[in-house]
Amino acid sequence: MHYIIKSLICAAVAGTCFVLANSCGKKSDGIRRIGISIPSADHGWTGGVVWWAERAKAELTAANPGLSIEIVTAKDSTEQVNQIETLLSKGIDALVVLPHEPGPLTNICAEAKENGVMLVVVDRGLSRAVADIDVVGDNPGFGRVCGEQLAKVLGGQGTVVIMEGVPCQVNTDRVEAFKAVMANYPGIQVLDSQPANWDTAQGLKVMEAFLQKYPKIDAVWTGDDDVLLGALKAYEESGRSDVKCFIGGGGNKLINKKVLDRDPLIPVNVTYPPKMIYAGVEEAIAALNGAAGDLPKKVVVPADVITPENAAEFYFPESIY
Repeated sequence: MHYIIKSLICAAVAGTCFVLANSCGKKSDGIRRIGISIPSADHGWTGGVVWWAERAKAELTAANPGLSIEIVTAKDSTEQVNQIETLLSKGIDALVVLPHEPGPLTNICAEAKENGVMLVVVDRGLSRAVADIDVVGDNPGFGRVCGEQLAKVLGGQGTVVIMEGVPCQVNTDRVEAFKAVMANYPGIQVLDSQPANWDTAQGLKVMEAFLQKYPKIDAVWTGDDDVLLGALKAYEESGRSDVKCFIGGGGNKLINKKVLDRDPLIPVNVTYPPKMIYAGVEEAIAALNGAAGDLPKKVVVPADVITPENAAEFYFPESIY
């Protein structure tokens, strides 16, 4: 009986330490620890996220003595959950996370929050509202600004094809806002809208199909700069000269350079900056410095128009995106 009671007590203590992993692992050396959990660089935009996370670590630790930042990248949601569990066991004070997928990441993020970790969620959100701060891009604004710029280039007249992203709320918000702008221009006809899944190879394939199907296309909205690179390749290989402009979005350095160089096919670009991960880390630092009560619950990173006049401000040739 004594053995059973003793075992139950030990199990209870172990369980308490598991639930309070952050408290049990917290170090008392005065160092403030931030964990950054992000997807691996599986395409251009996430590559940009990784690059900006590394830059945030270098610049913000240099500017904030006593701050430690650890970055982990995951190939899928399962690996990301496991990595966050490891970060929590190390006693981090704040977690900045860009989820692979909202559903699988919600519980581990909620556990972090319940155990006193400052939680900043970037871009994709979670299945339920558990974050202290959400840092998001303006997806409706992104679609709206792209639509306005395209209509401006066309002078309110012409035909348009659309390449959509992965079916999700982000894509829905963007495409619906873009189409709402098009509805204001009766002289513009949307010929077609097909998914390209924010992927360069898919952009090439979908553009090839559009070119075969439609003898005249005045403008193309790819909704993403990675897709735009594929669409441009298909158009160049076709030998056609009817398209007046392509508009992508995201802020890829190759596209920004085309805007800077006044490429006639790429008059503007629209930002959806991977730098938002940097903003998430800044919010976490501000909270750890005692400003939590003064910080907004939600930070919306605006969709800015990149033109030849300001493209240099958005062009980072050393970035991988």
